Amino acid sequence: MPRNTETKPAEPSVAAANEAVRNRFPFADTQDLADARRGFMGTASESVVRDTEGRTVWDLDAYGFLAQDCPDTANPSLWRQSRLCSDHGLFEVTDGIYQVRGFDLSNMTLVEGDHGVFVIDPLLCAETAAAGLALYRAHRGDRPVTGVLYTHSHADHFGGVRGVVSDADVAAGVPVFAPLGFLEHAVSENVYAGTAMSRRAAYMYGAALPRGERGQIGAGLGQTLSTGTVGLIPPTADLSRTGETVTVDGVRMVFQLTPGTEAPAELNVHFPDRAALCMAENATHNLHNLLTLRGAQVRDPRVWARYLTEAVDLFGTATDVAFASHHWPVWGRDRALRFLSEQRDLYAYLHDQTLRMLNQGLTATEIAETIELPPALEGAWHTHGYYGSVNHNTKAVYQRYLGWFDGNPAHLWEHPPVESARRYVAAMGGAEEVLRHARRSFAEGDFRWVAQIVNHVLFTDPDHPGARDLQADALEQLGYGSENGTWRNFYLMGALELRHGPVGTPTSTVAPDLLAALTLEQLFDALAIRVDGPRGWDADITVRWNLTDGERITMRLRNGVLTHVRGSGPAAADPDVEISLPERELRAVLLGGVEPSGLAAREDVEVKGDIGVLTELLGYLGAPDPDFAIVTP
Repeated sequence: MPRNTETKPAEPSVAAANEAVRNRFPFADTQDLADARRGFMGTASESVVRDTEGRTVWDLDAYGFLAQDCPDTANPSLWRQSRLCSDHGLFEVTDGIYQVRGFDLSNMTLVEGDHGVFVIDPLLCAETAAAGLALYRAHRGDRPVTGVLYTHSHADHFGGVRGVVSDADVAAGVPVFAPLGFLEHAVSENVYAGTAMSRRAAYMYGAALPRGERGQIGAGLGQTLSTGTVGLIPPTADLSRTGETVTVDGVRMVFQLTPGTEAPAELNVHFPDRAALCMAENATHNLHNLLTLRGAQVRDPRVWARYLTEAVDLFGTATDVAFASHHWPVWGRDRALRFLSEQRDLYAYLHDQTLRMLNQGLTATEIAETIELPPALEGAWHTHGYYGSVNHNTKAVYQRYLGWFDGNPAHLWEHPPVESARRYVAAMGGAEEVLRHARRSFAEGDFRWVAQIVNHVLFTDPDHPGARDLQADALEQLGYGSENGTWRNFYLMGALELRHGPVGTPTSTVAPDLLAALTLEQLFDALAIRVDGPRGWDADITVRWNLTDGERITMRLRNGVLTHVRGSGPAAADPDVEISLPERELRAVLLGGVEPSGLAAREDVEVKGDIGVLTELLGYLGAPDPDFAIVTP
């Protein structure tokens, strides 16, 4: 029997639930619509942004369908948010401050100085950043870029930097600012676990999903990720303290460092001469993630809330407009202060109430199903869980304080997914009996339960056509009902891959610039996490690197662990091979650009011992899998 790979309409229960959303929230409030369109100056004449090979990396018209009324296959609240996020063009924030919005997941802000323009957060890829800068110049003149600021260490805020400045510009004196610790966190997050994060990000942002009422309609924080060239120019100046003031081309900026909020290294920036406050990604028009679904370290909502209080104290009486690197600004001092205060209360409430309930013995899942926001917060559109969610954020708070274990010994040593699935399916009478039960639950509208039990069939027999079809249908319905953009994308990506097979990972942030920015310490650590431990159990190989422009580093593979030590202390074992070379050559070898067998022939390299042992050591490194399975074993 041929497989049914077509998308389905919304089931009656989903359509009814989506209709109920219309009656629950104040859709007649059009303030956000007015704010999102305020200051519009125009957009690009060419709707498609392409790379040098002609490949589309962004399509400004892809979300034109959002102008229609919300269909049954989408949550009306998410549809509203996506419509607001899809507005694209150049917008005036206040005198001399402009934003390019809708050209990527994030916004690029441009602040005019005496002679040029200062760029804040140059998007995710060079192509969209260049298109945004061209749009600005078409309306404001061909002003040179006089400086760049990365507000934090996530790639959608620095990856497009080469679209606005070059290495030559920076060498000639154009400063690049970032909060202290930026480079370490930007590189480590995208390299250490970058492959897994990118694969999960493919689900989270739904870049491979078709755009449309049954497909991807946005991610809540923005529409999706661009798929162009990600780069990085390292900062030339670290911003290290709150209250630090910097003036570039007549633009005066006062910084507030906010480490450990939305990113490990982040800052807000106030423009006192324009009464404008840039909140980076610390206060946006949605509930943000405390633990992003692509994976990251858990963020601290207690610290996040405290920094929002500090921002109000520092800048509140001198702010007439608050804007961020996502979404649209809030104008008016009273409105801006209320917005920042409600954002503060949102994160503080989730933190405090999760702790209250976990101290009463509730588990993470129980807290997530029990907690409710205060009516005043739920009634504010900007607190809705379009990107983060109350459900998964409370689980993140639980994880931050108590970890993965809920204290029940029955959960301490469970079987892994495939072994559990086989036992569940057998206990329930076999795959066909599970599917019979699941089809009844599907008809009753209990799609969560369908997904839960059919998952066991798939992890017993991933090619079972009935299970794949039913699971895809259930995930699809869950997606249709989700107010959270990333939940919808996860569900619909799961359905897509069950119906059509793996679609890969459209966007990767493990870019050459990020690899080049690794410190030697990070580079050796990055190699260590690639060692195939069991294969290397019996290996004992020591390689000494004598850097002719630096220090001595000894690395050793033993017991399946690759360690490295600087200097010549007792931890530095006697080497099997000793190689003298400049750091650039060492990097070339470790990043795979130079074969060990060719080292001895290079002019500035000296080898003592058997170079073959280096080849053997590198042979124990495994390659990450960028397309690993998610909805099947």
